[in-house]
Amino acid sequence: MSHSRAWRSYKPGAPVAAAATGAPVAAGRDPGVRGTRRVLGLDPGSRATGYGVIDFGAGTTQCIASGTIRAAGTDFAARLRDIYAGVAAVMDTYRPDEISIERVFVSRNVSSALKLGQARGAALAATFAHPVPVFEYAAREVKLSVVGTGAAEKVQVQKMVTVLLGLRGRLAADAADALAIALCHIHGDTARALAARAGRRA
Repeated sequence: MSHSRAWRSYKPGAPVAAAATGAPVAAGRDPGVRGTRRVLGLDPGSRATGYGVIDFGAGTTQCIASGTIRAAGTDFAARLRDIYAGVAAVMDTYRPDEISIERVFVSRNVSSALKLGQARGAALAATFAHPVPVFEYAAREVKLSVVGTGAAEKVQVQKMVTVLLGLRGRLAADAADALAIALCHIHGDTARALAARAGRRA
């Protein structure tokens, strides 16, 4: 069961979530596992920003944490501060090597699209203290990578993320989306590595 909490209750250095594994996971990496990389997936929203942390490499993929940063109140600037502070706290604790984030699409509701873009900007700005590569993925690309169809429903994404990561319990939608974004990056990275090796052999 993943935790959803406001950043004000977040304690740096403590596990953010059990990531549906049933027990807290330490923020630090297992020193016995070499060659692993840590990806932070972000699913920004003006009221709820999902995050998911996954370690991969050395033949393994492990979910470290997931959850939702809640931005409460009617003051939009204050909500942006909540998003910024929450993502900054996650960055400080988990120190990812790479970040994957959903690309904003332009919808018919211009006001909602602008708010989403600002929320995404606040989330990205919170990562800049730890300069790591940022990768963007369209929503359809994420769904195709994780579920096998770009038209997948949220419940399908939640189910497949749970299966792919071997998690127990039900993930919150925002956390599942963030983990799916991280998995999309991992799947693409793996495919690129295999293609590079095949090219060298040829």
